[in-house]
Amino acid sequence: MRIHRIELREIALRLRERFEISSGGRQDRRVLLLKLEAGDHTGWGECVAAEDPGYSYETTETAWSVFDEFLIPGVLGQEMEDARDLLGPVEWVRGHRMAKAGLEMAAWDLEARRRGVSLADLLGGRAGEIAVGVSVGLQPTDEALLSNVARYVDEGYARIKIKIKPGRDVDMLGAVRQAFPDLPMMADANSAYTLDDLGVLKALDRLELMMIEQPLAHDDLLDHSRLQRSLDTPICLDESIRSVRDAELALELGAGRIINIKPGRVGGFSQARAIHDLCLDRGVPVWCGGMLESGVGRAHNLALASLPGFSLPGDISASRRYWERDVVDPEFELRGGTMTVPDGLGMGVRVREEDLPLLTRRVEVFES
Repeated sequence: MRIHRIELREIALRLRERFEISSGGRQDRRVLLLKLEAGDHTGWGECVAAEDPGYSYETTETAWSVFDEFLIPGVLGQEMEDARDLLGPVEWVRGHRMAKAGLEMAAWDLEARRRGVSLADLLGGRAGEIAVGVSVGLQPTDEALLSNVARYVDEGYARIKIKIKPGRDVDMLGAVRQAFPDLPMMADANSAYTLDDLGVLKALDRLELMMIEQPLAHDDLLDHSRLQRSLDTPICLDESIRSVRDAELALELGAGRIINIKPGRVGGFSQARAIHDLCLDRGVPVWCGGMLESGVGRAHNLALASLPGFSLPGDISASRRYWERDVVDPEFELRGGTMTVPDGLGMGVRVREEDLPLLTRRVEVFES
């Protein structure tokens, strides 16, 4: 197939509430959507880069630039057998995995539609229902946190993830554990700690957490391996896993016992599947994380999470958890702690293109 037209669009979406992590927070999202066309078929992708470089060096602006100057011109008009071939002409571009993922995942959606199958089927997914959790940002008080946790428990989420940072950790999580003694719960540090904080991190062992996600530096594996040897609680690696090679090294070092696979972080579905297959072979649990995506990215995450190795609830919350109105139809809803994997063509939901003009900040069209 040959991609003859690509539309790059930035839309503005406002979160229902401000989302705070250890490195900062946001309420307004600048989302980059990509629409690929080949013949009579269309595929949609989303770039998960954030507005600032707090999580990754990639941002909305860097992604737009690399799309405009290198990635889109490099793949436009190229013949390819399937979606795995799309990025071949731009392999020379170092890094920029979030931008590459937006293009590559749109190509997978397009290929699924062209073949007349669902994206989940094309990826090799098996599950029709996915157990999902929810991520709770840092709150100003323990009372506010407990109120939010109670609300999400009532809504039926299968697991609660709570953001932490130095000074808002052991006592705060202890209050949640006391109020919800049987709650499946994990902590996410977003690289806020160092080995000097070993005493604090060891104190979390008594809270029976499912895992502690990325406690140390975003690009570290060695110190994580040292920390894991000192903890009973499993470490889950997020930011430091950017490729299957990173995952292989992490497992070799014993840097963690669980991996969070975000397709947007690792460069798309091809790398995400490779990490999944490695972990499945090694008996390492994986789950699918979220990046405050619109319904486009959420649909992609659900399709990926239907693969057999995704044994833990992912951060794939209902559309209304984040948005007053999502950009896809139907929106994603929670049913008894699970979410249905769309089984329609491609990603299985329709982008509300009629709504996009009012949300659009800029758009650029590339044709061959």
